[in-house]
Amino acid sequence: MRSLQMATEVLPAEAGEAEGCVQCQQGSKLVLFVTGKCHWGCDYCPLSENRRETPDMFANERRCTSWEEVMEEGRAMKATGTGITGGDPMLDLEKTLEAVVQLKAAFGPEHHVHVYTSIPFNPDRAKDFGEAGLDEIRFHLLDGTTTKYRATMAACAEHGIEVGVEMPCEPDKEEQLLALLDDLATVPVSFLNLNELEITVGNQENMDVRGFNLSGGITAAAEGSAHLALRLKQAAADKPYHLKFCTAKYKDAGQLRNRFKRRGQATLRPYEVLSDDDTVLFGAIPTGLEDAQEDMAELRAELGMAEGWLRYDAAHQRIELPLSLAEDLAPVLEVPVILVEVHPTHDRLEVGLVHLNEHR
Repeated sequence: MRSLQMATEVLPAEAGEAEGCVQCQQGSKLVLFVTGKCHWGCDYCPLSENRRETPDMFANERRCTSWEEVMEEGRAMKATGTGITGGDPMLDLEKTLEAVVQLKAAFGPEHHVHVYTSIPFNPDRAKDFGEAGLDEIRFHLLDGTTTKYRATMAACAEHGIEVGVEMPCEPDKEEQLLALLDDLATVPVSFLNLNELEITVGNQENMDVRGFNLSGGITAAAEGSAHLALRLKQAAADKPYHLKFCTAKYKDAGQLRNRFKRRGQATLRPYEVLSDDDTVLFGAIPTGLEDAQEDMAELRAELGMAEGWLRYDAAHQRIELPLSLAEDLAPVLEVPVILVEVHPTHDRLEVGLVHLNEHR
C-alpha cells in the first residue's frame, strides 16, 4: 500500500482543495479564536484548559480585547485570510458575524474568511453571513451524518458560501466514515477534510479509555488514523467533492511553522535574524535601567551603530543588538553577552538563551 505524504514543507495544492486550506498551508491565514464556549464535550477535543469556555478572543497566540488588536496581528503577519474557530464560533453567532464584517472592512473583500462550526444554525442567518462576505464554512458533523445540517448547508450554498465538512479521522469509526462518504454526495459540499486524530494533554484520558495509542515519532498522532484516512481517500476518489487528509505532522511542520516564518519575516527588527527553525535570533547584553542610556550611547559611539540596530528592552533589562556583533564582543567585554532565541509571536516567547562568554 502506498504511504501518505507527511509534509514538512509547502506542497502544491491538490486539485479541488479548499482555498482556506491552501492559504493555511502557506502560513498566510490568521487564526481567530472568537470564543471558548462549546457545549458538546467531544472526548477528542485537543483544546487546552486555558481556552476552554473562555469568552476571550485570540488572534494567533495573542489575547485580544478589541477588533483593532485582531487587525494588528493580521497586519503583523501580512495575512491573506482568516480562519475563525473556537470553541464553537456559532455559540456566539453575532460576534462571529461581526468578525467577518470587521475582517472584510480592514483587509478588503479578497481577504478569505472561513468559519468552523458544529452547529446547524438557523438557515435564515446564512443570508447575513453571505452578505457579510463569508467565503467558506466547515461543518463538524456531531453525529457523523448530514441529517441535521442539510437545511443550513443548502442555505449557505444558496448565499454564495462554499460549504465543506471537517472531521477528525477516528480509527474506530471506519464504518461511520465510509457511510458519510455516500451521504456527502447528496448535499452541496465541495470538500471533506479529515484531520489526523491527535492525543494531547487535553484529551489523553479519554483517548486512553478508547484504547488509542500514539503512532510513534515526534507527533501526537493516534495510531491507525492515517491508515484509515488513506482507505477513505481511495474510496472517495470518484465522489463529487475533494477529500483532504491533514496530518498532525503537517499541522506542526507545515501550517504552524509557515505561519511563524511569515510573521517573523514581516516583523524582524533590523538587528534580528530568522533561524533555520524559523525562530528569531539576536544578541543581548544585560544592563540595568539606570545604566541603559549611557551604555547604549557608548556602544553607538564606539561601534558606529546606526539608529535601530540597538534597542533597550526594559522588561528584560538588556541591550539587544545583532548576534554577529554580540559574538565579536563576547571575548573582549567583561560583562555577560548572550544569544537570545524567541518565537516570532506577539509575546515573543523566549525558547533559548546561550551565554557567549564566561561572565554571568
